[in-house]
Amino acid sequence: MADSAPKRRRSLASIATIVAIATLISKVVGLVRQQSIAAEFGVGPEVDAYNFAYVIPSFLFILLGGVNGPFHSSVVSVLAKHPKKDAAALIETVNTLVGILLLLLTAGLMLTADPLITRLAPGVSTDVHTMAVEQLRIMAPLAFLSGLIGIGFGTLVASDQYWLPSISPLLSSVTVIIGVLFLTDHVGASVMAWGTLAGGLLQWLVQIPAQWGSGMGTLRLRFDFNRPGVKEIGKLMGPATLSSGMLLISVAISLFFASQLKEGSASALTYAQLLFLTPLGILSNVILVPYMPIFSQLAAPESWTDLKDRIRQSLVLTAMSMMPTGALMSVLALPAVRIVYQRGAFDDSASQLVASLLVVYAFGMFFYLGRDIFVRVFYALGDGNVPLLISLLGLFFNAIFCFFFTKTFGTPGLAMATVGVQVFSMAALVWILNKRLHGLPWATTGGPILALAVSSLICGFTAWIALYGCQLILGTEGIIRQLVTLSVSAGAGLLVFAGLVIQLKLPEMDFFVDRLRQKLPFLARKS
Repeated sequence: MADSAPKRRRSLASIATIVAIATLISKVVGLVRQQSIAAEFGVGPEVDAYNFAYVIPSFLFILLGGVNGPFHSSVVSVLAKHPKKDAAALIETVNTLVGILLLLLTAGLMLTADPLITRLAPGVSTDVHTMAVEQLRIMAPLAFLSGLIGIGFGTLVASDQYWLPSISPLLSSVTVIIGVLFLTDHVGASVMAWGTLAGGLLQWLVQIPAQWGSGMGTLRLRFDFNRPGVKEIGKLMGPATLSSGMLLISVAISLFFASQLKEGSASALTYAQLLFLTPLGILSNVILVPYMPIFSQLAAPESWTDLKDRIRQSLVLTAMSMMPTGALMSVLALPAVRIVYQRGAFDDSASQLVASLLVVYAFGMFFYLGRDIFVRVFYALGDGNVPLLISLLGLFFNAIFCFFFTKTFGTPGLAMATVGVQVFSMAALVWILNKRLHGLPWATTGGPILALAVSSLICGFTAWIALYGCQLILGTEGIIRQLVTLSVSAGAGLLVFAGLVIQLKLPEMDFFVDRLRQKLPFLARKS
């Protein structure tokens, strides 16, 4: 944040460490949440109904109210350019405006829940439809909470507070876990919706004291909508929100086609997405959260040389993290699904279905995060229109891909369509940004990424050999044997990948090794 005497901000590596630890804890608890749901309801109609009902609230809650969502990104970009003394009034005004709009949206969701579910899932049974309508009405207030949570996260990051935004999502998971374990007999399947709503409310409440303490505004209502900063945030937030809204429509398209497939397809899609999004969410926060303010500070044309270097650095880090993770996930999908989900109502056929989706998602990991990096660069440049246009084009391709891929591949075709859209979106954003910045540093970016891709393939092949050997020796039954097999296979792949990356001598690897030596002095003595 601009200030006459700014306090010393944390280093990039320190921020990454804080975000990684906090996000890891949140994602692990989120995984436990899905395990509890899977054990109680399997891939049955109750979970299908919840997933259809959660389409709109999850979009608002995760994207608008989440770290790296448009509200968060817009607030960080604008506050980084304004004096701290103006922050409180600016945030209070934005909260007032957004709160009014989202209260109207909440009322609209409650009133139109029935026709919305009809359009989202036209092929489901009457029982699933009725359950979905009930759960959507319960979760509708998340529309109001999501915007305030996202704005609050942006203010906390702008004031150099990273722990709370990254850790608070676990509150939603905890409330759902408690509900499923102890209240299902009393509330029924709607316990998932009530738990989700309670978690959203807690997320908003816990950030209020931190926001007040950092001088970033209170719950005061302000109607000074002509304030310059408000217009600046609105200029970014409007297209960014519409762009994210395209993702909602994209999810709706996937669920529309899922409702035409066999029962359980929608819930299988959700289970696979969680396993895929857990590492993606952790690593994306580690990269995107610290880089977003940096991109904003380098947005002026005279700083574009440094901006290009930061883009190159973030892309290499993305390849270094996403490519081996995707390779391991594609090879170890089935044993991972069995360990995480296969118990209670979740049987072997459900594991096979979820694993087939997870394999497809794994191939798209680099493109998911790479696309997000370029979107944040456009936000930093004050341009939310290009990501919006790309998202609109992505909707067209998503519908086309879903139509053809599901006819040929069934449920896995839904994941194929999603990955295909991410590849298209990243390619389009790269092409436009290359022209906007008068060229990107391809010579210093393409080589390392290609080398990391080859190293990741070798990593995946190593894990596959280790998996085959462990299954021959230990078999495939028993949770302990499965854990040993998964750990040995993943460990073998990562060791090979680490050895190959060390030989590449990438500056990004040196950066983190140096930070590790600072944290662990005995390593420095040995070196």
